[in-house]
Amino acid sequence: MGKFKFSTEYELRASAKIIYNYLSTATGLMQWFADEVTELEDGSINIVWDDLDHKARIASKKTNRLIKFVFPSVSNGKENYLEFRLETNELTQTTFLKVIDFSENEDEQDLQLLWDNLIDHLKEKVGG
Repeated sequence: MGKFKFSTEYELRASAKIIYNYLSTATGLMQWFADEVTELEDGSINIVWDDLDHKARIASKKTNRLIKFVFPSVSNGKENYLEFRLETNELTQTTFLKVIDFSENEDEQDLQLLWDNLIDHLKEKVGG
């Protein structure tokens, strides 16, 4: 099975600083993204979805702008990753969250529905 790069963008009515906290900390991620998130001693994180552990390392991080989680390779030697990018429109003070999901899941409709639901949960938390 190959890899598929899914990308989508959402408008949020909250500051990048507030949103970034929900994207970059175990506590924040558990509130909208995963069943459980644990920071490990080696700097990586363990994310639990549906009682399955998924270890990830933070490959890239720019405060209030970007965080990229890389998951160990399971096929084709290419690692799965999940990237969150934040951009703010200075005129409207609206923040845009871009989600890039690179994984084996090739069902674009399924991914869109998944991310729409997850971001709805995030919006409830940040008030946006």
